[in-house]
Amino acid sequence: MKQNVMKKMLPLAALLSAVLTQGVLAAEPNSTSFDGWRQMGSSNWRVENGEFVATDGGNGTLVTQDNYADVHITAEFFVDAGTTNSGIFVRCANPDRISDTTAYEVNIYDERPGQEGRTGGIVNIAPPSEKIDAAGQWNTYDITVQGDHLVIVLNGVTTVDIHDTTYADGPIALQYGGAGEVRFRNVNIERL
Repeated sequence: MKQNVMKKMLPLAALLSAVLTQGVLAAEPNSTSFDGWRQMGSSNWRVENGEFVATDGGNGTLVTQDNYADVHITAEFFVDAGTTNSGIFVRCANPDRISDTTAYEVNIYDERPGQEGRTGGIVNIAPPSEKIDAAGQWNTYDITVQGDHLVIVLNGVTTVDIHDTTYADGPIALQYGGAGEVRFRNVNIERL
């Protein structure tokens, strides 16, 4: 009897595991490929030690192959200098022309000329509530976009909590702005 119950539970456990992980795209620590992502632009994105890395070659993005509306994203990132421009684009309305006017750009750019769009803010939408410099260290973004509610948490500090309906859905993109060193690791994207 006990053996029959176990045989019935194993397929249930496998099904439950598949349901729980459905809709999650992750750059795992031991990742060696860009599965689930496509490269755009001329930057030299590559995978090193499970990290997405770009250091040269001009502007470029890594773009998810799927679209997302309501989503929770966590990602660790590193930029080598305050002048290095990067970010995470959410709900990209035009995946072939990703910019701060076609998506929510959760910025990574400490020394951005317009500080209202610096690290921790959403360019053209919401300035960060606190100035947090990211250069030279690993940082964590926790981004939740659900309906018209956008919450950005940088290194445990909520820097944006707003309601906005500018963009409805689209891919997610990791940006390399053309200079400096950018690294992303432990990127997790989960549909809500």
